[in-house]
Amino acid sequence: MRRSEGRILTTHTGSLPRPKALTELFARRTRGEAVDEADITREGKAATRVILPRQVEAGLDVINNGEQERDSFALYIRHRLTGIGGQSSRAGFGDLDNYPDYKQAFIDANAEKVAVSNTAHLPAAIGPVAYPDTTAIDDELADFAQALQPLAGRYVESFMSAPSPGIVGSIVQNRHYATEDAYFAALGAALRVEYEAIHRAGHVLQLDCPDLALERHVSYRDRPLADFLDFVERVVATINTAIADIPRDRMRLHVCWGNYEAPHDLDVPLAEIWPIIRQAHVGGFVLPFANPRHAHETRVIAEHPMDDDQILVAGVIDTLTNFVEHPEVVAERLERAAQAVGDPTRVLAGTDCGFDTAAGRGRVTPDVVWAKMRSMAEGARIASGRLFGG
Repeated sequence: MRRSEGRILTTHTGSLPRPKALTELFARRTRGEAVDEADITREGKAATRVILPRQVEAGLDVINNGEQERDSFALYIRHRLTGIGGQSSRAGFGDLDNYPDYKQAFIDANAEKVAVSNTAHLPAAIGPVAYPDTTAIDDELADFAQALQPLAGRYVESFMSAPSPGIVGSIVQNRHYATEDAYFAALGAALRVEYEAIHRAGHVLQLDCPDLALERHVSYRDRPLADFLDFVERVVATINTAIADIPRDRMRLHVCWGNYEAPHDLDVPLAEIWPIIRQAHVGGFVLPFANPRHAHETRVIAEHPMDDDQILVAGVIDTLTNFVEHPEVVAERLERAAQAVGDPTRVLAGTDCGFDTAAGRGRVTPDVVWAKMRSMAEGARIASGRLFGG
């Protein structure tokens, strides 16, 4: 991965707003309605071609395909794996349940949306999980490469995301394997196919692992902290097995507490999980420091440093509010991150999470998304002047 040599580089966390027509197709398919897959393919390819230059124009250096050809950051994988089908359910978010007034408002607001859900219409693991056909990832990578060609020389690096075995296993409930560890192992082996395909194509692999924080107030909401930390350890071990053949400097790992607006007062502190997360054999971490619940936790990085060869993509833009952060606010956040890391070359500017992690669920309107990105780029320029001089 490229470092911020001479200036703070800018990137984001993955998903970007999808066009309405594509979102509607994804939503209809998720509800079980008949949809022509050729229409989804056509709209997804077109959206990919549009989203790449938008990132460059907004001032981003490390860019991706915006996950335009996926209906969800994690659940898209159900269309690529065997053994996935039927129905399952998922525990609710503990913080929402503690605030019934807000929970109802949350439900009402989301009921109005034409969108894909990461909590409803969920499949289960009903047979052996495997990744037998690489056509979908090969096609997605080919579309990405084609869309990148006209932008040669205008961006620094490209990345593509893929979900962790833990988040897939947490959302897609196990109905087949005798133990959770066996299920995770199967998911890790299957996802390894996608991880390695992304690496071979020349992109930085971003591992999306919200489970390493989120599941504390979901699957483990009524269990001791020790049980959750054991889960984190097992998932990280599974990830390390799956990425064993990829150089660690070609991977970054994203952790968050769920990309939804809510109290988040049950979020596990970063200090509790950071010692385990650091055991992941990756070259960098993507962490949210813009939202009001976790902005102070850069101090955890200072107190328990990363390895000298690892980078931090610091979330300096909140993906859940339509406030456009002032560039000076962005700069101050980057300066705090650089102070925590101790080396500004190992810090990139990023977003707390994706802007549309499930198609249509994004809270920030597309025009504001791009305004936020431009503000992040300007803030990075300001911070660069202070951190590097000149």
